Amino acid sequence: MIVARGGKRGKTSGRGGKGQSARAGNKRRPEWRDIIKKLPKLRGRGVNQNKPVSDKYVVVNIAVLEGAFSSNESITPTILVEKGVVSTWSGNIPAIKILGDGDVTKAFKISGCAVSASAKEKIEKAGGTVTALPSRVVAKNKGPSSPSDVNTAPVKDAKPAKKAVAPKKEKADAPKIEKKPKADKKPAAQKE
Repeated sequence: MIVARGGKRGKTSGRGGKGQSARAGNKRRPEWRDIIKKLPKLRGRGVNQNKPVSDKYVVVNIAVLEGAFSSNESITPTILVEKGVVSTWSGNIPAIKILGDGDVTKAFKISGCAVSASAKEKIEKAGGTVTALPSRVVAKNKGPSSPSDVNTAPVKDAKPAKKAVAPKKEKADAPKIEKKPKADKKPAAQKE
């Protein structure tokens, strides 16, 4: 059977056009959309992973610091990477936490690292110093605690304050007027 003679492809020479494509309201879904719908959604911090918001620390014990550093030497995350105690993550210097496993005889000057309570106690006992990391948690002030707190602004209420409404005035007792019932009116044609 020959379809749509006289050209490479005329209208419906590919034999389409009857059936669903010929009906009103024909909106077929493109094939690529079905492929996209089968892909998993991107959720969380990263691609399909729920990464925590807090920093993931690289743990270093004070026994490792005792062997790698000499007395009165400063210790920062950058210096730990340069000495080869810690390796970088994708070219970035990781967050470091120093734990108190082991003994310390040398005095260290530690800054830029998170330090556990037991490690801090041992380092300070040996004559070292620990500079605390700045807190990343911002305290939420709900308003000034005293009149001297000028820099803190009060938090606005979630609900707006209602406007004061004056009480309605009652009208003076006026005499009530009784309405007279209307007499039935007959049409003009029916009058005698």
